[in-house]
Amino acid sequence: MRGAYPGTFDPPTIAHLAIAEAAAAQCGLDHVELVVNREPLGKSGMRPLAARVAMLEAVAAARPWLTVVVTDKLHLADIAAEYDVLILGADKWEQVLDAGFYESVAARDDAIVRLPRLAVAPRSGHTVPEGCVLLDVEMSDVSSTAARAGRLDLVLPEARPLM
Repeated sequence: MRGAYPGTFDPPTIAHLAIAEAAAAQCGLDHVELVVNREPLGKSGMRPLAARVAMLEAVAAARPWLTVVVTDKLHLADIAAEYDVLILGADKWEQVLDAGFYESVAARDDAIVRLPRLAVAPRSGHTVPEGCVLLDVEMSDVSSTAARAGRLDLVLPEARPLM
């Protein structure tokens, strides 16, 4: 079984890895793919794609169950179409529900219906969808934003030299 874990991963943090590991264990996944968008929806001011991919590849190198995939697909339903499980944080789930990211409310509703099984990491102040696999991780205080602001202890060691 394969799981898709989409994100910008700028930079990849200890929480990203903990979420991927929890999803693999709790959902019985043989493989987790870190899916990086060339032009992420609703994001700007990130490191170049090549830099983000290089950091992720360094993280995945010692973990044969983890790989990196680059996509042009924008919506999570399109990204996750060929996977058994979609892995995301509760903050990302709220973005999935935001009709502003779609052409219409109907398009959003169609996208939600097409999603595979969900594995969601809880995050303080954010809701999780009913019926999802609630991942057993508590990393609410870890963020890429804090890592970019200088909290290198939050960045995975393999990625630090590439920042």
